[in-house]
Amino acid sequence: MSSKTLRNRVSLVLLAMSMAGCASYSGLDTEGVSLDAKSLKAGQSLTGVTLSPAAWPKNDWWKSLGDPQLDGLIQEALHDSPDMQIASARAHQASAAAYAADASRMPTLDASGSVSRSRLARDQDPSGQGGTYSTVRSLGLNFNYNFDLWGGQRATWEAALGQARAAEVDRQAAQLTLAADVARAYSDLGQAHIVHDLANDDLKRTRQMLDLSQKRLSSGIDSQYQYQQTESLEASSQATLIDAEKKLQSAKIALAVLLGKGPDRGNEIARPKVLQASAVALPSTLPAELLGRRPDLIAARWRVEAAGRSIDAGKTRFYPNLNLSAAAGTQALLGDAMFGSASRFFNIAPTISLPIFDGGRLRADLDARDADYDLAVAQYNKSLVTALGDVSDSISQLRDIGRQIAAQQHATDIAQESYNTVVQRFGSGIGNYLDVLSIEQQLLQAQRQLATLNAEQIDLSIQLMQALGGGFEAGNLASATPTPATQTK
Repeated sequence: MSSKTLRNRVSLVLLAMSMAGCASYSGLDTEGVSLDAKSLKAGQSLTGVTLSPAAWPKNDWWKSLGDPQLDGLIQEALHDSPDMQIASARAHQASAAAYAADASRMPTLDASGSVSRSRLARDQDPSGQGGTYSTVRSLGLNFNYNFDLWGGQRATWEAALGQARAAEVDRQAAQLTLAADVARAYSDLGQAHIVHDLANDDLKRTRQMLDLSQKRLSSGIDSQYQYQQTESLEASSQATLIDAEKKLQSAKIALAVLLGKGPDRGNEIARPKVLQASAVALPSTLPAELLGRRPDLIAARWRVEAAGRSIDAGKTRFYPNLNLSAAAGTQALLGDAMFGSASRFFNIAPTISLPIFDGGRLRADLDARDADYDLAVAQYNKSLVTALGDVSDSISQLRDIGRQIAAQQHATDIAQESYNTVVQRFGSGIGNYLDVLSIEQQLLQAQRQLATLNAEQIDLSIQLMQALGGGFEAGNLASATPTPATQTK
């Protein structure tokens, strides 16, 4: 290559690069700023809570609730639930997209071969006679490579890789959510059994009152009107029991759905044991390590990183790009030497492309990527605020519910003693019917309230385990390394 030819080509490249200034992204920038967890004040809300290095949940945190059957149900759900199948499929989709983005950075080489037989018409035949037959054989190789001069293809791959990592963390988050949902549904099933027992006990009490009212009516102590009131109360208790049976069946079906099974699966589940609420304690490193313990926060952070790399890729489209294509092969008529010098061919075609005027398409695309980044940052900030709120809310409610349960248990014990006394007096013919009715309703209400508080305590314990990340640790996720911060262009 002569020096003059080399100078001409260099001049052409410089001219192309200068003309690229016609398409500019000046004035476009992001606005999103990620929140710092340390800037979110939570000390006052968490005052007085026990701090312990061991307060982070374990991977099998649900075992602390004290029912081995629950462990089997959660494992069944993680294996069979459509929710997990959906999360796994989405992670697979994102992984395939990252693989495709990486593959697009590589050069391509294609081979082709063909044989064609043709008959020429008179106007196609150079001899003017027509009816000439010919056979053409060809073999060829085609090469193409896009030079990633500004790192745009790599940035696109890194953005896709970040999305794939976020999707994998989403799968972990789906596991945590499903485990928590099964545990809560299991607790609801236990609560439904307890409510059913209370309704059944209430029906037994009202029938006892109805028997006593019948005796008092026969003895002339009570009127027919009072007896009818007791009959009405007994009918209401029957209706309450039927409603409890309906809710019990609904709780079984809801749990079966979470397991990914048909409704009959719920009927096979034995009655849950009385679950044990977890001790109220927080990790001593909260909230510093919460960012690495909550899968939703990890996924949101990955999406911010991916959006940033997408912006980098969008900016490179404003610059000139160099593409190299080449082809080589052989093409010969039947009878000619297939690999003779006259049959061989090749071509090399370097191409420089540059944006000059596109009506603002590149700026619009980059502006959209900036907006995607701002949205990813806003979603991360929301996840962070929500995470601290979830922990604080669960802790604040758990902190006082134990005292509520103790007070309600005392109220229930008093109501039970009062009911026993008033029924004894009523059966002896010296009590007042209205007193019996009032005390019986107080006892039923106290028992239901106590059952509700116990169920709420279990539910809050499960919510706290979920709010603390449920045993998830980002460092144990293989696909989370290396981090984008350590990658180089």
